[in-house]
Order: sequence, then C-alpha cells, then structure tokens
Amino acid sequence: MYSRRMFLAAAALSGARATLARPAMIPISGGAAPLGAVPSGTKGLMPYRRTIGRGEAALEVSSIGLGCMGMSFLRGTHPDRKTCVALIRYAVEQGVTLFDTAEAYGPFENESIVGEALEPFRGEIPLTTKIGFEYDGTRYLRENSSEANLRRALEASLRRMRTECLDLVYIHRRDKTRPIEETAALMLAFKKEGKLRRWGLSEVGAGTLRRAHAVFPVTALQSEFGLTWRAPLTNGVMAACAELGVGLVPFGPLGKGFLGGFVNEATVYVDQPMDNRKNFPRYSPENIRASLPFLAALEEFGKARGITVPQLGLAWCLAKAPWVVPIPGTCRLSHLEEDLRAASIALSPEDVAALDRIAEEHPIAGDRYPPSEQARVDEA
Repeated sequence: MYSRRMFLAAAALSGARATLARPAMIPISGGAAPLGAVPSGTKGLMPYRRTIGRGEAALEVSSIGLGCMGMSFLRGTHPDRKTCVALIRYAVEQGVTLFDTAEAYGPFENESIVGEALEPFRGEIPLTTKIGFEYDGTRYLRENSSEANLRRALEASLRRMRTECLDLVYIHRRDKTRPIEETAALMLAFKKEGKLRRWGLSEVGAGTLRRAHAVFPVTALQSEFGLTWRAPLTNGVMAACAELGVGLVPFGPLGKGFLGGFVNEATVYVDQPMDNRKNFPRYSPENIRASLPFLAALEEFGKARGITVPQLGLAWCLAKAPWVVPIPGTCRLSHLEEDLRAASIALSPEDVAALDRIAEEHPIAGDRYPPSEQARVDEA
C-alpha cells in the first residue's frame, strides 16, 4: 500500500527532483543475485538486510545505510531542512534502516535533522550517533572521553534525536589520553542506565578494538573503506572484525564524491560552509589529475557489466564480507536511488579480484588526511 508517509516524502521531494537530478544512470545488469536476506513482505529499492555485531551486541540493519553528514556539515552548500527530512523519510520507505549522524556534524544540527526525520518511525528504525568531542560553544576543542563529557554529549544527543535510548552510539575518535578500557567501561555503564543499547568505535586500530571489545562487546567499527582506501584489508582491522564478530561500517565508500565523477581537477571547494576536502592532499588538482586513470578503468569495467562506478564501489564493499554495511552520503534523490540499487548487484569472486587489481595498478595519489587530521586517527 502507498502509505501517507510515502506520499508526503514523495511530494516534498518532487519539487527538488529537477534541480537534484543527475544524468540517467546505466541500468543494472539483469539477473544479479541480491546480497542479504529480504524480510518477508518488504518492498522498496533496497530491502536487503545484514547483521552487524554478535550475540547481545548484534543489530540487524539495511545492507546499505545513508550518511547524513553532508546535509549540514563539511560538504559546502546544503539543501534546506525540509528537503533533508523528506529525503531521509523517502530512504526509510525504500528500505534503509541505518542513518549515520554525529554530535560533531554541524555541530549538533545534524542530529536534530535526523531526529526529526525518524520520529515517525520510532521502534522501527535504529537510532545511531557518534560522540566524544569537547566544545566551547560550537567550537571544537579536542577529543574528550571523560565521564562528564560523554554523559553531557549523550544526554544532549538523546534530546536532539527525540528518544530516551539510542540503539548504537560510537566514540567518534579515541581520546588517546585515556585507556580504551576505561571508555568501554563508561559506555557499558551508560547501557546499564538505559541510555544506549550498543556501542561502536570509529577510526581505531585492531589492537584498540580488541581491548575495547574485551570490556564491552563492540557492535560496529566505522572506518573509511572502499576502492579508494583499502587499508582495512591489510592493517588488521578487517581481520579483527571477522574474529570478534564486529560489523564494519565504511564511511566514504565512494571516495567523497570521486567515484561519482563529481570531484575533478577543476573543482573549487567553498569556504562557507566549509568543504573539508580542500584540506585533504588527495583532492588537490595535481593528485586528482594523477588519479583519473583509476576512475577511467572503473568506468570501463562497469560499462561492460551495465553498472555505474558508484554502484561498483558499493557492490565491491558488500562483496568483501557479509558484515560490511557501507554508508554513502548524499543529499540528492537520484544518487540515493542509484546507491541503493547497488545492494542488488552480486559481483563474482573474479570481478572482485579484477577490481582489486585495478586499484593496485592505478593507486590513488596523495595522502588521505593532512598530518593534523591523521594524528587524530588511532592506529594501535
């Protein structure tokens, strides 16, 4: 049945469709086997499901989530709030159940947008966020996983997301001044208080993940992961996730716009609101230019199979393990629909190996982060 919620979302989006549209995408190859179990009676572009975490830490979510950061933070201009709320609700109707936000995005505004959008779906859609920074008003100061700061952040997130308990709360960046075991114990205490059900970590190394998991089983680890950044395959992160039963939730699976062809050597990144890609070495004009052969090789590979490059990138992530759930970010309806269809694409082992060879033969030029940002990443 075409529900009232679907009607409202479609109505709100229809006016933006012309301005947000993208050239018609290449059709998906016919006969592809879907990835993930489909709940009975479900409909939508992407009804497939995966489980992240194990035992009491387990959480069933959609095979592909939606990164909401760019709706209010670090990606230049944004649609208005009404359009963002409508897009999130439309994603729910298409089968998405994992929406990524954080206290830091805005800061604070993004959680409020997601909280408003998901309020009609209470009890149906897990609520997740990330905390762990200290602020002076809205100015970022540092990572801070003290009990007082985490409690402040958690209670504020609960208010903005209009709930009494969050389903999954990540520590956004590790506070390196404190043992991770201490942070894990605090998150476990918050669970016992009824403020959260599960927890996760972001941008930490395999050793840190193991130590944290021993205190309070971790549901998911967020890390950049995709064809443009495959380090988790070799730095022990994927192996630790497999060993512990921790889900991997890749952010930036499409190279922050690069795989979609929306970042090139002529791209001008805006200052207000700030687009942080202008500070990342790999997005300088010379490095983008050096990386274009990789994009061209992917386009050729995808055309032969009737798959767009963004779909190829997401299908590659999904093929790496059944507990990988990418969260591509977008504010555009056409991109959302294209991304969600990637869950219906089954790459063969030979296809995955061929894509790995393409990535090895055409490495992305430039470092992922500048030194100041890289210093915040835990690699222990």
